[in-house]
Amino acid sequence: MRVELKDEPVPFLITPEFVERVWGFADLRPWIDREPDGRTIGEVWLSGDDCVAASGPWAGRRIGDLFQQYPRELLGNATAEAASPLLIKLIFAREKLSVQVHPDDAMARKYGAARGKTECWAVLQAEPDATVAVGLRAGITIADVERGIREKTLEQMLEIVPVSKGELIYVDAGTIHAILPGSALLEVQQNCDVTYRLYDYGRPRELHVEKGLEALRLRTEAGKVAPHALQDRTVLIEKQYFRIERMTVDGARSQMQLECGMSGRLNYIYVAKGTGSLQPKGAESIALSAQSMVLAPARSGDYSLQSEEPLEIYRIIDMAHGGGGD
Repeated sequence: MRVELKDEPVPFLITPEFVERVWGFADLRPWIDREPDGRTIGEVWLSGDDCVAASGPWAGRRIGDLFQQYPRELLGNATAEAASPLLIKLIFAREKLSVQVHPDDAMARKYGAARGKTECWAVLQAEPDATVAVGLRAGITIADVERGIREKTLEQMLEIVPVSKGELIYVDAGTIHAILPGSALLEVQQNCDVTYRLYDYGRPRELHVEKGLEALRLRTEAGKVAPHALQDRTVLIEKQYFRIERMTVDGARSQMQLECGMSGRLNYIYVAKGTGSLQPKGAESIALSAQSMVLAPARSGDYSLQSEEPLEIYRIIDMAHGGGGD
């Protein structure tokens, strides 16, 4: 049930969720200063439905519940679906992830999901020989893929892409891919957790060959995206579902209006490095440190940023909703 707000919503911190994965790490240090708890953590969900608001009037509330109750305030559209559109994660791979593919919107809805899964990876750290697998090598056919699954040679058919810190890799729905060890990634994706595994290196997990082959496209737009440098930030990617900007704050700066009439959209602020604060208009200041995540609702007011140590910030913008319309 919708509950009317007395005031405009304000940006707020999010408490992350640590997700166990068989290919993850028992200890995430030095990336994240967190004591091991016996679990193998591969993903840190920064904006998942079960994450919790950690500041402001909504402190203690689940993110998924907030989108259910306040879709217009968060997304900026009167007709917006009552669901969080983006899932943002940190991914730490000690071992190879499965060779997998995700459905597009149409296929996801065919099988009862709300949306498909197009994603991208911003490389936060990378070892000198770090790689990922994105797409199929030229000339590979569906029949080759089926044979590769049977004969356990599918990995040899993948396009292996070297990655370096600061790069952005786009992985649209239908792209066969695998995250490999050697890098720490900021993953931005549609808020869908449907994954079809085609090959899993002998792990005793379910494969989804039939649906995976249905979702698979031989050629997609996936690959590295060239950054676009502006005067005050770098646009890493702008696609149908998301836009990602990287910026540095050394001192103080006010929020800049987004280009191309993109004000009035849900956006997230992820702090990769540094310390400082975010000051919402007419609300309490929010302390920022490395790995902080702030959600700024589409209908929140302006905010300013202040650094104590220079801040490296990624701003993730929901492109499927908002934009000033009502």
